[in-house]
Amino acid sequence: MQAQLDRLWALSPGADVLGLERITRLLARLGDPQRRLPPVFHVAGTNGKGSTCAFLRAGLEAAGYRVHVYTSPHLVRFNERIRLAGRLIEDDALAPLLARVLDVGGDIGASFFEVTTAAAFLAFAETPADACVIEVGLGGRLDATNVLAPVVTGITQLGIDHQQFLGNTAEAIAGEKAGIARAGVPLVTMAYPASVAATVAAAAERAGAPLVIEGRDWRVEDNPLRYHDARGALALSPPRLPGAHQRRNLGLAVAMLRHQSALRVPDLALTEAGARAVWPARLQRLGDGPLTARLPAGSRLWLDGGHNEGAAAAIRVGIAEASDGAPVWLVLGMLANKDANAMLRALAPVAAGLIAVPVPGHEHHPPLALVAQARALGLMAEAAPDVTTALDRVAATMTAPGPVLILGSLYLAGDALAANNELPD
Repeated sequence: MQAQLDRLWALSPGADVLGLERITRLLARLGDPQRRLPPVFHVAGTNGKGSTCAFLRAGLEAAGYRVHVYTSPHLVRFNERIRLAGRLIEDDALAPLLARVLDVGGDIGASFFEVTTAAAFLAFAETPADACVIEVGLGGRLDATNVLAPVVTGITQLGIDHQQFLGNTAEAIAGEKAGIARAGVPLVTMAYPASVAATVAAAAERAGAPLVIEGRDWRVEDNPLRYHDARGALALSPPRLPGAHQRRNLGLAVAMLRHQSALRVPDLALTEAGARAVWPARLQRLGDGPLTARLPAGSRLWLDGGHNEGAAAAIRVGIAEASDGAPVWLVLGMLANKDANAMLRALAPVAAGLIAVPVPGHEHHPPLALVAQARALGLMAEAAPDVTTALDRVAATMTAPGPVLILGSLYLAGDALAANNELPD
């Protein structure tokens, strides 16, 4: 397994490369496995893609279906990207798959993500299941996953991220995400500002995809949590994933399941989806382990991989709800290509203070630069060389047990999960 991962990293060390030509050639050499998949549920968006995929999987599995899932990035182990009929792929299955893809595609120049995508589709075509839940990697129109023939597509919350690939405006980014639309295939979306909604609608019209829009065609209401569309109302179990944004993600997943006709999903399965779904590093409360042990007894340590302004806004609401409004100590590390100031502005109102850390193995904002930005917003802030040291400093500063949140990068989240001995399964 490690030998194949070493080959993969040497071929394309994590670079983001958009375009469909390489993936199309690669899949053709493998016999076009993407044409032999069970019904595909395809999800794009800026924030909430992974959670929506988790809700889709939960609803389908509650209905008794076996589900393949492809998501990215992984947090701790590469295997997390590929779930075969409900279980993470094992090393002894993944290694030969990667070898087959790398052996036939060495001259194509495929990227890391393209090779991974081809391996996932090959695995899904060769392992019996009833459905596939596929998360877009980057954008949509030119993403390697956009060679599929889905039964329904969905777009989650939209915002500004990956501008170097997708454009500098919300409208340009929305147009790229809406590129997953397919003729005759329902495209289920959240409610967006008028200009963004118009961009998505134009893309759907060009593709011939019927639009199913939050607020017009479906909605979710709280207290009690209920979903509504033209077929009627449906009571939903509150999501295990905290935050009001997760209730909307659940609503999007339910709308996707209700607006496709390939698989019958009973209402009871939809009702249970929220309570069944688990998705790590999304306002995840860490359990007992080496990291949580560094904080005073009674403290709560949370983890989130959010790394843009839209995610920060959702985190601010979610962590305030989860911590009963108590000020939260932030341990923040961010990649260099992310807007740290936007994150800090969004989170400053709920923060007790901040410890800035590096993101090991990746280009990141220097911790001292994050400290300077935080102090400019009136926060107490200092730098630490790693998460463990950061938690020790928070513990030394706390006058009473309280909430602490590690955030800013999925890579950092993966390191934190590994350090606390909590491997995703």
